[in-house]
Amino acid sequence: MRKWILALAAAAVLAAPSLAMAQSPIIIKFSHVVANDTPKGKGALKFKELAEKYTNGRVKVEVYPNSTLYKDKEEIEALQLGSVQMLAPSTAKFAPLGVKEFEALDLPWLFKDDDTYAKAMKGPVGVWLFKKLETKGITGLAYWDNGFHMASANRPLINPKIADQYFRELGSIPQIMAFSEVYQALQTGVVDGCENTPSNYLTQKFHEVQKDITVSNHAHLQYAVIVNTKFWSGLPADIRGQLTKAMDEATDYTNSIAKKENEDALAAIKASGKTTLHYLTPEQKAAWQKAMQPTYKWAKGRVGQEVLDLVAKELNVQM
Repeated sequence: MRKWILALAAAAVLAAPSLAMAQSPIIIKFSHVVANDTPKGKGALKFKELAEKYTNGRVKVEVYPNSTLYKDKEEIEALQLGSVQMLAPSTAKFAPLGVKEFEALDLPWLFKDDDTYAKAMKGPVGVWLFKKLETKGITGLAYWDNGFHMASANRPLINPKIADQYFRELGSIPQIMAFSEVYQALQTGVVDGCENTPSNYLTQKFHEVQKDITVSNHAHLQYAVIVNTKFWSGLPADIRGQLTKAMDEATDYTNSIAKKENEDALAAIKASGKTTLHYLTPEQKAAWQKAMQPTYKWAKGRVGQEVLDLVAKELNVQM
């Protein structure tokens, strides 16, 4: 009897740490560079809510908005190193990884509306692009919508003399910088203008340091929600399934609110009286499109013919 008691006691001691470990939640650090009160910010918080709900607390999602954990220049490397588990960068951020094909999505006047964009990203284009990340230790989970770009400066941008190459075609010198540095650069005159969506203009207060904004809708802004592959594949299958469900629902939510969020933001910018909004006439829009058209020829050497052919087929457009 004494031997049995000792054996049971030893088993209890050995089991205690395992029980404690089992009760510790899996931590997912989700870093992004925009405010909580934007489509992406709200999407991240919705994912946190659903992930913790569906896993019954076995997963804890820590959301770090506004570059509080990493700036956009740093975050993808941090993801690859495992310092952060999940990100949602704009699709323009993958070129430093050697995956320039994502930049095809930034071509001007590519998507005629949000529905066209959504169809493309759910189809072969979105799947093909995510496969390009696999060799980088990154798994793509979803694409999140944030609507169409406006362009701004301290003078009206009406005539086409204003993403990198298409502004070069219009006579500008693009300056790529961390998102968190843009406001100060505009305020101090380091740069003269910028492009972004209404929700980002409002929450980052860009409209307060730009006298004129042209609601041009010339290019689309989308985010790729990505995760460290080693972390993702190492999760228990049931947890991964629950997180996939949470991400699918968070994606539907984010994409459903993006248009309204940007409409409300644009109304708030107008009501602030701190900038003047300009809208292109059909003739002015046609002039912008003509001026930016050479970007498509340039893109063949930048992103490759394969992705352009895939996009052209999906969207039924000529490159």
